[in-house]
Amino acid sequence: MFPSYPMTRAAGCPFDPPRPLQALQKEGPLTKVRLWDGSTPWLVTGYADQRTLLADRRVSADATSPGYPSPTRVTQGASGIGFILMDDPEHARLRRMVTAPFAVKRVEAMRPAVQQIVDDLIDTMLAGPKPVDLVEAFALPMPSLVICELLGVPYADHDFFQHNSKLLINLGITPEERGAAFGSLNGYLDDLMGQKLADPGDDLLSGLVHRVRAGELTRQEAASMGVLLLLAGHETTANMIALGTLALLEHPAQLALLRDTDDEKLIISAVEELLRYLNITHNGRRRAALADIEFAGQVIRAGDGLIFPNDIANRDVTEFADPDRLDLRRDARRHVAFGFGVHQCLGQTLARMELQVVYSTLYRRIPALRLATDLEQIPFKHDGSVYGVHELPVTW
Repeated sequence: MFPSYPMTRAAGCPFDPPRPLQALQKEGPLTKVRLWDGSTPWLVTGYADQRTLLADRRVSADATSPGYPSPTRVTQGASGIGFILMDDPEHARLRRMVTAPFAVKRVEAMRPAVQQIVDDLIDTMLAGPKPVDLVEAFALPMPSLVICELLGVPYADHDFFQHNSKLLINLGITPEERGAAFGSLNGYLDDLMGQKLADPGDDLLSGLVHRVRAGELTRQEAASMGVLLLLAGHETTANMIALGTLALLEHPAQLALLRDTDDEKLIISAVEELLRYLNITHNGRRRAALADIEFAGQVIRAGDGLIFPNDIANRDVTEFADPDRLDLRRDARRHVAFGFGVHQCLGQTLARMELQVVYSTLYRRIPALRLATDLEQIPFKHDGSVYGVHELPVTW
């Protein structure tokens, strides 16, 4: 009997991978697990093994590939969000069209504007009542404002796209609800593309308009890419801000290191370590084998599914000493929080910069920041494809 996946985190250990998952990692690099639909894909638990297989061209990210281990039942059309669930060469063709805005120099040029957004949101919090939900007051609006500016999406529509984004990453809703959420977002981005076709600006979506006009991209492909970038651009970072803050509040010595420093290298190190330690993408990257692969004494057959749980890879003792300890001085740059290989997260440079600004500013400006409730009362997102907290009541 194969163990079920995903697995449940232990009570009182919200930052650690599930204990059964840790046990499987000790047993060996490959094991079978059972999913919601009865399928039995391979679970790849080792850090080095994940990097090897994620870089193997015989391993497909295409959700339509035979054996692809879907995390939930989906309606037709709701699984293909942008290029993230495609293989090369189509994946590479579409991804190249949106790479430039996420280049290091372009992202660094955005740092002063991001700093201003962070400071303005903190000013508003400090002037308002206490306690406050850090998710709604800070963690969610900060990356939403940034990605809206980058894409050319009106922030005034944030309630709409945040609501539908939450539905899309909720594994507990029905396929019909997920399909409706995807349809709403896709329709919204399609309408926006229509507006930009008539009157383009200097934002990322307007850049795609020029591709549409040149016949390099269909309007529907552009809208789908917009859904992907809007969803990934605010949900993941928002959860990382809130979850990272909670982890630091629960590790006051580490929080003091970050709060009291202006050492840029320590701030960068802290971001990488929190990305390694927390792993908000907590239900594994999904792939399917396109051909037979001999690996670790096993044969992964063509049509077999594979799951790569990066939370356990980033706790692999062969790569990270004392991996269950949060250590902001650790060199954690080789973590796989952003994946590995050709599908490594496109927006990782932007996410890193945003987190560096947040983590170097929030606790310095509100040094007395603390939880306004007990850890046991915090509602964690166990039911989503992105892990985090629904609310984070704080005071000072």
